[in-house]
Amino acid sequence: MPQPSTGLADEPGAVVWSPQFLEYAWSPYHPMNPVRLDLTMRLARSLGLLDRVDVVVPEQAEEAHLLRAHTPEFLRAVQNAQPSMDDEAAADFGLGGDDNPIFENMHEAAAMIVGGTLRAAQAIAAGDARRAVSIGGGMHHAMREHAAGFCLYNDIVVSISWLLENGFDRIAYIDVDVHHGDGVERAFREDPRVLTVSVHQDPETLWPCTGYSSDVGAGRGVGSVVNLPLPPGTDDAQWLRAFHAVVPQVVTAFEPDIIVSQCGVDTHLEDPLGEFALTVEGQQAAFLAMRALADQCAQGRWLAVGGGGYDLIRVVPRAWTHLLAVALGATVDMATELPESWRAHAAALAADVELPTAMGDGGDVRYTPWRSVNEAAQGPGADDRLSRVDAAIADTRRAVFPLLSLDPDGPDD
Repeated sequence: MPQPSTGLADEPGAVVWSPQFLEYAWSPYHPMNPVRLDLTMRLARSLGLLDRVDVVVPEQAEEAHLLRAHTPEFLRAVQNAQPSMDDEAAADFGLGGDDNPIFENMHEAAAMIVGGTLRAAQAIAAGDARRAVSIGGGMHHAMREHAAGFCLYNDIVVSISWLLENGFDRIAYIDVDVHHGDGVERAFREDPRVLTVSVHQDPETLWPCTGYSSDVGAGRGVGSVVNLPLPPGTDDAQWLRAFHAVVPQVVTAFEPDIIVSQCGVDTHLEDPLGEFALTVEGQQAAFLAMRALADQCAQGRWLAVGGGGYDLIRVVPRAWTHLLAVALGATVDMATELPESWRAHAAALAADVELPTAMGDGGDVRYTPWRSVNEAAQGPGADDRLSRVDAAIADTRRAVFPLLSLDPDGPDD
């Protein structure tokens, strides 16, 4: 059961939730089905995580806020789109087709997702909480002028933009989704006030085919973009080795006022749309690492959102329940059995799915720290995937560390 954590930010965080998040539903057979959100909240409640938490109910984001991230023309296209449309003009805005099929009231549904993340940002800015989480958010692929990758409105860009105008001068964004956080990077790649860090699958092997280590920002923002692309098959120990060899160093050097995290869990070994091999244990370790960074570098201020995750029944509810726990200053033991009431509800939704029995997978999150370029795994007898992971670490460090006055060849600590 949940146990209190120790750290700098021990007071309960804010959980932002509305049943209206479930209206962001592309089609009955679309990979991003909102049942994953419903099952997450049911699991968190059944474990008692939300018993002493006032869940914050957001409002739909106003158009003025949506315009922080999108053009007026794109907003009109979304507002006017109808499911029966077969319109080339809509397609020009990324609407329609298998990825982003038009659905009823999608403007309102997407604006509510933005409103959730924005409400979390406002709770932190007002001092009501140092940590806030909205699992409905995380639409990191949405571009200024078009939808992309299941993402209509970019709640992250809207919220970071709002934070920049409301007392936060330096914001570190960390994206641990298996897919590159391209929409957020593009929005801020020339802004030195925002550090965007994305740990994702090698763009040679996965959509959106962007996020190379050599991409370090542009103009005044050179050095404020960090990309760490890792090979397919990367497991817990390898992913954590890579994360800790790059992310804490660049975030600490940047000295942010707040950390914003996109916590996609399509990095799991069972996810149908990614090719990483993390377990729920590895994903929880990532959440804990980002919370610790916020405690260390940003006075505990941490805004966390959801994102990808397409094993709707077995993986996402457990992984994001761990995220909610971490944001609330707690942990859930991996051996905790899933409540029978939750299992019964999940079984009724997907009778053909073999349900997990516990909150963990039995994963091992022990890893060997990356020491230096000269000691990286290489040469005859070296594990091939670990060698590629270490090569990716070295590439990223050499591309961006000098721009942040860091030694690219030194140890990770």
